[in-house]
Amino acid sequence: MARKYISIFFLTLLAGILIFCVYMMIQLYKDKEASEQQESVLQKTDTADTVTSVPVPTKAAVKENIPDFLSPTPTVSPTPVPVRDYSAEFYMTRISEEILARISGKSYPEGASISIDDLRWCHVLHYGFDGEIHEGELIVNKEIAHDILEIFRELFDIKYEIEKIRLIDEYNAEDEASMEDNNSSAFCYRTIAESTTLSNHAKGLAIDINPLYNPYVYTRKDGSLFLQPENAGEYVDRDREDSRYIRKDDVCYNIFIAHGFTWGGDWSSKKDYQHFEKEPD
Repeated sequence: MARKYISIFFLTLLAGILIFCVYMMIQLYKDKEASEQQESVLQKTDTADTVTSVPVPTKAAVKENIPDFLSPTPTVSPTPVPVRDYSAEFYMTRISEEILARISGKSYPEGASISIDDLRWCHVLHYGFDGEIHEGELIVNKEIAHDILEIFRELFDIKYEIEKIRLIDEYNAEDEASMEDNNSSAFCYRTIAESTTLSNHAKGLAIDINPLYNPYVYTRKDGSLFLQPENAGEYVDRDREDSRYIRKDDVCYNIFIAHGFTWGGDWSSKKDYQHFEKEPD
C-alpha cells in the first residue's frame, strides 16, 4: 500500500515538472518572437529615417549660414568678357611718303616754313556721338605728340565723345568746311582768321575739339559778330546746357590743362572754345 502512494506521488511530481517545463518553453518562445518583432520594427524605423529624414535648419543656423549643406545652391556665373587692351591703338609715326602725298599742296603747302621732320602722324581711337569706337588721325608737332597720345587715351578711357577726328586734308585743308562738319583736327599751315599771323595750327601746336559746338567767336571793332564755323550760331550762347560744350574745369578742359595746354575759352576778348594749344618746353 505504501509503495502505491509513493508511486502516485512521484508520478504527480513528474507530471508537474513536465507541465512546468512545457510552460517555460512556451514563455521562452513568446519572448523570443516578441523580441524579433521589436527588432524588426526598429530596423524599419532606422531605414526610414536614413532615406527620408531631412534636417530642418533653425533660424540661428540660417542667419549664420551653417551648416554648409544648408547653403543655397550657387548659380553658374556667366563667362567673363575679357577687357581688350587698346594701348597699341594709340601710336605715332614720322610723316611717311604716303602721308606726305596726302597733305602736300593742302595742309602742307609748298614753301611752308616748318620742316616735315618736325611733324608726327598720330593714330588714336575715340568714341563718336553714336557711342561707338572710331579710329582717328592727327598730325601734330613732335614736341607735343606724346601729350596728344596720352590726352586722347585718357579721353577714350572715359568715353568722351568726339564726332570726327580726320586730317583736315580730307576737306582740302579748308578750315571752315572742316569745322562745319564738326571735325576735330590739328596741323594746318595757315594764318589766324582775319590776320596775317601764322596760327599755332601751322606749327602743329594746336588742336580743335568738336568745333561746331565750340565755335570761335568775338565782336569786331565795328560791332559785327565774327563766328567760325558760320553754322554755329545756335551754340554761341554758352549758358545753355549741352554735353558737347567744352567748359572751364570740365573733364576735357582738365585733361588738356594737366598736360600743359591753354584753352581758347579763357581768352579775354576773343573766345575760341574749341581750341587748345601748347608751347614746347
